[in-house]
Amino acid sequence: MKYVNDKGREVASNYYEGILQLRNPSGEVIKFVKDAIKNEERVFTAKRNKVRNGFDYKLSSKKFLMDIGKRLQRKFGGEVKISSKLYGVSRETSKKIYRITVLFRLPNFKVGDTVKIPGRFVKVTRLGSRVFGVDVDTGKKISFDYDKVI
Repeated sequence: MKYVNDKGREVASNYYEGILQLRNPSGEVIKFVKDAIKNEERVFTAKRNKVRNGFDYKLSSKKFLMDIGKRLQRKFGGEVKISSKLYGVSRETSKKIYRITVLFRLPNFKVGDTVKIPGRFVKVTRLGSRVFGVDVDTGKKISFDYDKVI
Protein backbone atom coordinates (compact mmCIF):
# COMPACT_ATOMS: atom_id res chain seq x y z
CA MET A 1 0.00 0.00 0.00
CA LYS A 2 1.27 3.49 -0.83
CA TYR A 3 0.28 6.89 0.47
CA VAL A 4 1.40 10.50 0.09
CA ASN A 5 3.28 11.66 3.17
CA ASP A 6 3.20 15.16 4.66
CA LYS A 7 6.06 16.20 2.34
CA GLY A 8 4.02 15.31 -0.76
CA ARG A 9 5.97 12.16 -1.67
CA GLU A 10 4.43 8.80 -2.41
CA VAL A 11 5.91 6.16 -0.13
CA ALA A 12 5.25 2.61 0.98
CA SER A 13 3.45 2.97 4.30
CA ASN A 14 5.19 0.06 6.02
CA TYR A 15 8.76 0.72 4.80
CA TYR A 16 11.34 1.50 7.46
CA GLU A 17 15.10 1.08 7.90
CA GLY A 18 15.25 1.29 11.66
CA ILE A 19 13.63 2.13 14.97
CA LEU A 20 14.18 5.09 17.28
CA GLN A 21 13.30 4.05 20.83
CA LEU A 22 12.69 6.95 23.22
CA ARG A 23 12.54 5.98 26.89
CA ASN A 24 11.49 8.34 29.70
CA PRO A 25 11.23 11.20 27.16
CA SER A 26 10.30 14.71 28.24
CA GLY A 27 7.95 16.83 26.16
CA GLU A 28 10.98 18.76 24.94
CA VAL A 29 12.63 15.56 23.64
CA ILE A 30 9.48 14.49 21.79
CA LYS A 31 9.11 17.94 20.20
CA PHE A 32 12.79 17.90 19.20
CA VAL A 33 12.37 14.52 17.45
CA LYS A 34 9.12 15.49 15.70
CA ASP A 35 10.65 18.75 14.45
CA ALA A 36 13.80 16.97 13.25
CA ILE A 37 11.73 14.43 11.27
CA LYS A 38 9.51 17.17 9.84
CA ASN A 39 12.50 19.25 8.70
CA GLU A 40 14.32 16.34 7.05
CA GLU A 41 13.36 15.95 3.39
CA ARG A 42 14.35 12.28 3.04
CA VAL A 43 12.80 10.94 6.26
CA PHE A 44 9.29 9.84 7.14
CA THR A 45 7.72 7.96 10.01
CA ALA A 46 6.28 4.59 8.97
CA LYS A 47 4.78 3.97 12.40
CA ARG A 48 4.80 5.42 15.92
CA ASN A 49 4.02 3.14 18.85
CA LYS A 50 3.43 4.13 22.46
CA VAL A 51 5.14 1.68 24.80
CA ARG A 52 5.13 1.48 28.58
CA ASN A 53 7.79 4.11 29.26
CA GLY A 54 8.16 5.94 25.95
CA PHE A 55 7.71 5.74 22.18
CA ASP A 56 9.05 3.76 19.24
CA TYR A 57 9.38 5.50 15.86
CA LYS A 58 9.89 3.36 12.76
CA LEU A 59 11.84 5.65 10.42
CA SER A 60 12.89 5.50 6.79
CA SER A 61 16.59 6.41 7.08
CA LYS A 62 19.44 4.66 8.91
CA LYS A 63 21.69 7.68 8.49
CA PHE A 64 19.09 9.95 10.10
CA LEU A 65 18.63 7.50 12.99
CA MET A 66 22.36 7.56 13.77
CA ASP A 67 22.42 11.34 13.51
CA ILE A 68 19.35 11.96 15.70
CA GLY A 69 20.73 9.65 18.41
CA LYS A 70 23.94 11.70 18.58
CA ARG A 71 22.03 15.00 18.50
CA LEU A 72 19.71 13.88 21.31
CA GLN A 73 22.66 12.92 23.50
CA ARG A 74 24.47 16.21 22.84
CA LYS A 75 21.40 18.32 23.58
CA PHE A 76 19.78 16.43 26.48
CA GLY A 77 22.45 14.08 27.84
CA GLY A 78 21.22 10.56 28.41
CA GLU A 79 22.14 7.11 27.24
CA VAL A 80 22.33 6.11 23.57
CA LYS A 81 22.71 2.52 22.40
CA ILE A 82 22.87 1.54 18.74
CA SER A 83 22.38 -2.01 17.53
CA SER A 84 21.80 -3.66 14.17
CA LYS A 85 19.99 -6.80 13.13
CA LEU A 86 20.17 -8.73 9.89
CA TYR A 87 16.82 -8.25 8.14
CA GLY A 88 17.41 -10.14 4.91
CA VAL A 89 19.37 -10.28 1.67
CA SER A 90 18.73 -8.14 -1.41
CA ARG A 91 17.49 -10.19 -4.35
CA GLU A 92 19.14 -7.82 -6.82
CA THR A 93 22.59 -7.33 -5.28
CA SER A 94 22.84 -10.25 -2.83
CA LYS A 95 23.94 -7.75 -0.17
CA LYS A 96 22.88 -8.24 3.42
CA ILE A 97 20.22 -5.78 4.59
CA TYR A 98 20.35 -4.60 8.20
CA ARG A 99 17.82 -2.68 10.27
CA ILE A 100 19.14 -0.62 13.14
CA THR A 101 17.72 0.30 16.51
CA VAL A 102 18.74 3.48 18.29
CA LEU A 103 17.77 3.59 21.95
CA PHE A 104 17.75 6.98 23.70
CA ARG A 105 17.08 6.78 27.42
CA LEU A 106 16.69 10.02 29.34
CA PRO A 107 17.75 9.51 32.98
CA ASN A 108 15.44 10.21 35.92
CA PHE A 109 17.81 12.95 37.10
CA LYS A 110 19.23 16.14 35.61
CA VAL A 111 22.23 18.43 35.98
CA GLY A 112 22.32 19.85 39.50
CA ASP A 113 20.68 16.82 41.14
CA THR A 114 22.49 14.75 43.75
CA VAL A 115 22.48 11.02 43.01
CA LYS A 116 23.67 7.99 44.93
CA ILE A 117 26.14 5.53 43.46
CA PRO A 118 27.72 2.66 45.42
CA GLY A 119 29.61 4.14 48.37
CA ARG A 120 29.03 7.86 47.71
CA PHE A 121 26.75 10.73 46.80
CA VAL A 122 27.53 12.75 43.67
CA LYS A 123 26.27 16.14 42.48
CA VAL A 124 25.69 15.87 38.71
CA THR A 125 27.52 18.54 36.67
CA ARG A 126 27.15 17.21 33.11
CA LEU A 127 25.37 14.47 31.18
CA GLY A 128 26.92 12.91 28.09
CA SER A 129 27.84 9.37 27.16
CA ARG A 130 28.58 9.07 30.90
CA VAL A 131 27.45 10.99 33.99
CA PHE A 132 29.94 13.57 35.24
CA GLY A 133 29.84 15.03 38.71
CA VAL A 134 31.54 16.00 41.94
CA ASP A 135 31.73 13.74 44.99
CA VAL A 136 29.76 15.54 47.73
CA ASP A 137 32.14 14.41 50.52
CA THR A 138 35.57 14.79 48.90
CA GLY A 139 34.94 17.39 46.17
CA LYS A 140 36.72 15.19 43.58
CA LYS A 141 35.45 15.11 40.00
CA ILE A 142 34.24 11.68 38.88
CA SER A 143 32.44 10.08 35.96
CA PHE A 144 30.40 6.89 35.84
CA ASP A 145 27.94 4.96 33.70
CA TYR A 146 24.20 5.64 33.92
CA ASP A 147 23.50 2.15 35.26
CA LYS A 148 25.62 2.80 38.39
CA VAL A 149 23.00 5.20 39.82
CA ILE A 150 21.02 3.60 42.62
